[in-house]
Amino acid sequence: MPVRRTRRLCSVAAALALTLIAPAAVADAAESAPGSPAALREVLFVGNNWDGTADVIESTGDFARIGRIDVIPDKDERMAEINADPIHWIHFMVIRNSVGEGHDQFVDDMYSTPDGRSVVVSRPSFADVVSLDLATGRINWRFPVSGYRADHMAVSPDGKRVAVSASTSNTVHVLDIETGRQLGSFATGDKPHENIFSKDGKYLWNMSIGEVNTALDATWLDWTKGDRRITVVDATTFERVKVIDMRDRLDAIGLKDHSDAVRPAAFSPDESKLYFQVSFFHGFFEYDVATDRITRTKTLPKNPATGDDRTTWVNDSRHHGITMKPDGSKICVAGTMDDYATVVDRTTLQEGPLVTASKPYWATVSGDGKSCVVSESGADRVTAIDFATGEKTVSVPVGDHPQRVRLGQVEADWSAPSGG
Repeated sequence: MPVRRTRRLCSVAAALALTLIAPAAVADAAESAPGSPAALREVLFVGNNWDGTADVIESTGDFARIGRIDVIPDKDERMAEINADPIHWIHFMVIRNSVGEGHDQFVDDMYSTPDGRSVVVSRPSFADVVSLDLATGRINWRFPVSGYRADHMAVSPDGKRVAVSASTSNTVHVLDIETGRQLGSFATGDKPHENIFSKDGKYLWNMSIGEVNTALDATWLDWTKGDRRITVVDATTFERVKVIDMRDRLDAIGLKDHSDAVRPAAFSPDESKLYFQVSFFHGFFEYDVATDRITRTKTLPKNPATGDDRTTWVNDSRHHGITMKPDGSKICVAGTMDDYATVVDRTTLQEGPLVTASKPYWATVSGDGKSCVVSESGADRVTAIDFATGEKTVSVPVGDHPQRVRLGQVEADWSAPSGG
């Protein structure tokens, strides 16, 4: 074979080899380059409200615990501030002895940042939101909310904004999730609670639940509970788009004795329907967004062991926690005061097995979308229920009084700071 032809073939072979090797080399270089995005791992964050901790667990499978985070590393500093301010101290004690059931409330809600390096936590008793560095456990930023208590949050679809209810000032603050800078705020009804961003991030829905800590729970005293409504705002300008008072919608279907305090809620995948719970009711409603009316009512079974004295139900709840399977076919309900959780077929509204659970406080969806995960605040564990069968698959222990459970992410090689 001529030398020139041999050299040409060698050159072609070398070029092909470089073509095959180069992408891997570039990828390796990108992964190792300073400032490049770290590989991420999907997890579930479980807020242990009375502990002041958050457990990080697997988002699927056996839901095993990966680590634990201290969400109140600044407790001594915060308590010194509270003890130095008589008004703040009074509110702190009211939270402990009412909504806290004799305990301080240290973590209500939490979301991780898109890069998996931080988690943002609302802390009711400290009336603030903090961002915690997941590697060190240190506080990145702190935002004191208006008033004296922070509550439910929501994160925008792009992960850049976090909304938090300031329940005693009837305000929702919207913050930059990386810096804690306030981007805007808006007024709500009495005691803002649940927040939900629309899938496109254009709108933010807030549900105000009114006064839930009094013993004025008889139906004829419902008027004492305050202004309860859904406030929908433009998520960029924070201008009010719509106000929905479920009182008129409930009255229209003959349910004048039902509370209009909208509690946890979940949209259908196309956002045409809203499924929501209300105070004192063992069930939920279907609300058609386009026609602005309640289209179906689902009454779930009562637990015979649950007393009829509504003043004994925690914070006016009967059922508190609702989520939907990603394909929209099933709804999972936490029957808080009835001590069960159940999966409901969305088409027929037929419930599945009543899975025994101790004061289930929240419901969310596992990372693979196959399970409903409920927090059992009365047993300090989370339990997974298979959407397909409606049966419990696994329970795992967590900290004291788990409430909110949220999907999030951490860096792939993450371990809890200080051996948590």
